[in-house]
Amino acid sequence: MPKTTVPLLKEPQQKKKRSRKLAGILFLLVLILLCVLFFRSSISKISEISFEGNTYLSDQELLDISGLKVGAPFFGTSGSKIESKLSGIKSIQEVRVDKSFPGKVRVEIQEYPVVAYELTADGQLNGLLANGTRVNLDNGTMPIEKPILTGWSPDDPNLPKLCGTLANIPDALTTEISEITPSPTVSYPDRIKMYTRSKFEVISAISVLAEKAEYMNMIMDSQDPGILTLLDADTYVPYETSEDEPDGENDTTHK
Repeated sequence: MPKTTVPLLKEPQQKKKRSRKLAGILFLLVLILLCVLFFRSSISKISEISFEGNTYLSDQELLDISGLKVGAPFFGTSGSKIESKLSGIKSIQEVRVDKSFPGKVRVEIQEYPVVAYELTADGQLNGLLANGTRVNLDNGTMPIEKPILTGWSPDDPNLPKLCGTLANIPDALTTEISEITPSPTVSYPDRIKMYTRSKFEVISAISVLAEKAEYMNMIMDSQDPGILTLLDADTYVPYETSEDEPDGENDTTHK
């Protein structure tokens, strides 16, 4: 008798494939449901926003600029986007955003330092930052000992350069300077006059002031008040010479 071959049944394998597909669909549905519940819950929202280091802008002003608000989606915006928005503020030198789950956003701000002050026509005191930005000091900021700038036009291109230079000069020296006025010449368009608290009159130029600072400090520490010129050649002439000394004996020249 010839043998007959019985084919293998494939139904169990098909059932297994269908079961796996069904399980996968159920898993995705559960995952989607959990995501919906999560993003609708308070745990996915911003619950706390804090700013540190801001002096010239209030927290509310920073909130308006950054677009941050309590109750907004925590994952709705990245820290880099918030930093980019706040970095556009002229008084801010550096900003760092730290987001920590659940719901906390901390913004650390480093502002440009105040290097000088100016008096407005109505008697208000404005601060000038290291990048030349003017800030209003009406919010109770206590002025520190820095030069007062007088006689400067608001659009003078040398003003931001002066502010940047003052930021690179030792604090001990800038606190000694009481006033700075523009005094341009053909040879030195950025020429300035400075008056110190120790009664010196200093003539210099913004472009050379930083490199002349050490010599300026040395003369003021060792000589009586006088006129100190710090340009290509440095000269010092006291206001008065002693009766026992010939005229000009106290003059010094430094190159």
